[in-house]
Amino acid sequence: MIADFIFKLESIFWGLPFIIFVMLVGFYFTVRSGFFPFVKFGHILKYTAGSIRNNESNAKKDGSISPFEAVCIAIGGCVGAGNISGVASAIAVGGPGAIFWLWIWAFFGMMVKLVETSLGCYYRSQDEKGEYYGGPMEYMEKGIGREMGIKFGYVLGAAFCVGFILQFIQGSQAYTISEMLNNSFKIPMMATTVVYTIIILYVVWKGTPRIAKFATIIVPIMCVVYLLGGIIIVILNIQNVPSVIQMIFKDAFTGTAAAGGFVGATVTTALRSGLNRSINSNEAGQGSSPLIHSSANTVHPMRQGLWGAFEVFVDTIIVCSVTAIAILCTGVWSNGETGATLTMTAFETSYGMFGRIFMGIMAVLFGLTTTAGWYTYYVAVIRHLLRKKTVLRDNIIQVFKVLFPCMNIIIVGYITMSGNDADLFWSLVSCVLAVPVFTNLIALVILRKKFWEIFKDYKARYFGIGKVDPDFHVFYEDNIDIKNREESIRKGLEH
Repeated sequence: MIADFIFKLESIFWGLPFIIFVMLVGFYFTVRSGFFPFVKFGHILKYTAGSIRNNESNAKKDGSISPFEAVCIAIGGCVGAGNISGVASAIAVGGPGAIFWLWIWAFFGMMVKLVETSLGCYYRSQDEKGEYYGGPMEYMEKGIGREMGIKFGYVLGAAFCVGFILQFIQGSQAYTISEMLNNSFKIPMMATTVVYTIIILYVVWKGTPRIAKFATIIVPIMCVVYLLGGIIIVILNIQNVPSVIQMIFKDAFTGTAAAGGFVGATVTTALRSGLNRSINSNEAGQGSSPLIHSSANTVHPMRQGLWGAFEVFVDTIIVCSVTAIAILCTGVWSNGETGATLTMTAFETSYGMFGRIFMGIMAVLFGLTTTAGWYTYYVAVIRHLLRKKTVLRDNIIQVFKVLFPCMNIIIVGYITMSGNDADLFWSLVSCVLAVPVFTNLIALVILRKKFWEIFKDYKARYFGIGKVDPDFHVFYEDNIDIKNREESIRKGLEH
């Protein structure tokens, strides 16, 4: 009964109208920017991957983390179950054509994440400890509610917060890891989940500083090792790659006929499956990454936005693509398996038992970095909601440190004991994803003029295109009058 309701809800939330809206938002920002992520891709690389060792990327001060720490947490937050299980699920449900739509959103998503990250940094706040925080709820309330005088901004902010917090019920990483270890080594799923919960509790207990240190060490290593493993599979099956690429593009517009254990898929199913798995994986439009990027010590909002675009490129264009092509070129995609099991089968066909061990290790690392990264996102939302009640806020965060890991046990326990599989799990993920995506994209559309002002200022300062407006404030609260007003609001002196 509950499973049928969740499947039905997913089909309603991710119906054609919502899909068209999401794609149009991405299309608008990409085209209006002059295809900035592609035309200026060299610039993005120069100030992201090419700047990892320079002072700007590693600079931080009291109340902030460095830009590099922010992006490691953010990449750790999005490179996770979506790259292993989500991509496989997209293929299992939507066929090879789903990967085309996964790529399409990634191309648009690079610009969308640049927009939301830039706005998050521009409208960020500072708490009583001097620590920066921000995200969609900040630009909804400050930008739409106060600067534009549209009261709907407060409603939108509240809806985003509620929808975003609800995502912590999904327990996605724990389910993927326990599923893989169970299929590979017959380790009971609940046993894995309990151990995983204890490890996460340790990682998050000291908060963002420990998570940042953990992410900067683990994330670069795990991404490189996983990519090497996947690329070797593709090379071993290189003769199948041309037909796989052809199948991805053809099936995106024709659907996929039933084959083996695959029941077949329509174009709409491929589109819906590819799009929501892409958003779940790279989080572009979801409003999550700005929650950590807003804490970074950046020289310009859009400079941090470049890191947002880079995240999408790494997560989807590189990591997800390697997973997808490995699954398709080994021919296991139509065997009837789904989720993490399908990805593991692809690795096992090339590496034997080592493939299972390798994927087990990767799943644990991906899961830990993602879960830890998302903890920082939820805490940012809690800090915003309870910003006027600091004692209650700190107490709630302490309780959440325990509740957050324990939710894994509840969700994995329900799905396993009810006899359901990864299809139900990923439908649940899709349902809780829809609300924050919808509210966040609405906000980006409303605040589009502000972003273009930030965009114009960045081009003038760093590309020499146009003149720098001396009256433009790089950050919202650089204006002393606005800063004083916001300080009063934060202290509860104004309502």
